[in-house]
Amino acid sequence: MGRVTERRKVIRIRNGAVSTRPDTLVAEEPLEIRLNGRPLAITMRTPGDDFALAAGFLVSEGVLAERGELRNIVYCAGATGGGAPRSGEAESARGSNTYNVVDVSTAPGVVVPDITLQRNVYTTSSCGLCGKTSLDAVRTTARWSITDTPPVRVDPDLLAGLPDRLRATQRVFDRTGGLHAAALFTEDGELLDIREDVGRHNAVDKLVGRALQNGNLPLSRTILLVSGRASFELAQKAVMAGIPVLAAVSAPSSLAVDLAAETGLTLVGFLRGSSMNVYAGEDRIALRTAAAQG
Repeated sequence: MGRVTERRKVIRIRNGAVSTRPDTLVAEEPLEIRLNGRPLAITMRTPGDDFALAAGFLVSEGVLAERGELRNIVYCAGATGGGAPRSGEAESARGSNTYNVVDVSTAPGVVVPDITLQRNVYTTSSCGLCGKTSLDAVRTTARWSITDTPPVRVDPDLLAGLPDRLRATQRVFDRTGGLHAAALFTEDGELLDIREDVGRHNAVDKLVGRALQNGNLPLSRTILLVSGRASFELAQKAVMAGIPVLAAVSAPSSLAVDLAAETGLTLVGFLRGSSMNVYAGEDRIALRTAAAQG
């Protein structure tokens, strides 16, 4: 199994003084996700919670939405060998297990869409696609509605305190300074889960995947907090998991704001101290004063 951190030698320069010392770095390794034995995607991730990451990824792809739709997740032979074993062939006959390949099996009766085509359309903010095609893809594949009855109401003071609580629980970040984090809170501010990863999207997938495995989807009365910016991809993952509120300590992208407005997602950016910007879904924020005109 891959390690979360690794040690490397570094030359340290401080005030003109030069020294050599070991440094702790966050581990980064590829993870290939297969669906029912077929290669689907490769992501660079921090090893750990790989099964949850794969499950969460498939939630965001619209493949899984309930625990009963997931039959099994297993590690299989990695790239150092000859790939996945053929039917009836032992793993050891083709290569060693690198723990960098997982195969997700869906339950009988689960309809698997043409994921290769769909994910080229809307999965990542780096795919080069934008606009109406991406928004339609999420809206038409989302299984959960984030229109809540009764509505979630979040106090700005509660939101303001969440980044410090997130930072206080980032154990690996304290050792490496190189990880993103995502945390899930109740509308009353109770911390439900936190995951760290070299990729901010992976951290969210790990949260959502664990929720799927525990039978907790949709996450209809929760707040998702991310340590970086709010990309279209992260807004998509929130919508697909039924999360009504997404908050980020940095900026959102324009397409993330468009998606939030279309789906009813509350999107908060630049959450720093008592300051924040609400870009969509302001009806869930318990504002005490009238919004400034401008």
